[in-house]
Amino acid sequence: MKAAAELIAGAKRIVVFTGAGISADSGIPTFRDPLTSIWAHYDPEKLETANAFRENAALVWGWYLWRRALVAQASPNAAHLAVAQLAQTGREVTVVTQNIDDLHERAGSSGVIHLHGALDLPKCFACHRTPASVSLDHQFVSEGLSVEPPRRPRCNGKLRPGVVWFGEDLPTAVWKRAVQAAQGCDVLLSIGTSGVVFPAAEIPRIALKSGARVVHINTTETPLESPLEMSLVGRAAICVPAIVSPIAMPGEVV
Repeated sequence: MKAAAELIAGAKRIVVFTGAGISADSGIPTFRDPLTSIWAHYDPEKLETANAFRENAALVWGWYLWRRALVAQASPNAAHLAVAQLAQTGREVTVVTQNIDDLHERAGSSGVIHLHGALDLPKCFACHRTPASVSLDHQFVSEGLSVEPPRRPRCNGKLRPGVVWFGEDLPTAVWKRAVQAAQGCDVLLSIGTSGVVFPAAEIPRIALKSGARVVHINTTETPLESPLEMSLVGRAAICVPAIVSPIAMPGEVV
């Protein structure tokens, strides 16, 4: 922990790269966790494709409404809060996340780069435009599997979640911003990422190739490919505050 804290203390430009593991400590299940409740018998990978939406838009929309409700009921945890605090220390901190929730924003981080889109920004399945306004809160009360998605008035196309589904490319502008941040950082904190979802998994490697130090924080040991990397084993909500608090709130390093 002390070595990681010292790396951060000496850095001017930091990228915080997060995956499902950071939100797991807020009660949001990862794809490796078995689903519960009415969705226990469904495979998320079969609900997260454009073909699935074409075949049964109501089922897919219902699935995402359930996920929106789950996120709405969750709160940012100590790791999200520590990341936001880090940006208040005078360092340039860029958050790049694979997560589609808004927990980083609710913790106080700004300018978050969402590689895989966001749950709260639906778009039209037909024209791909984002509607000027749409309220989905009234649908949180639905406990049914299938809920017909609303339509965009101008083209009558069905609204779909504004996320990147399996088989879809990352938005070019978003990916470019993430790559530029990784290329320009001194230290990259990789928190709760599996390292198997591409191209997002390339972000730490891009930072390494540019000479940055990379600190991996996961509940299991992360295989290291370079002497510029280190691995911390533990929950994000424990490890991240432990290495950030000596900087945000100077004191003894755990």
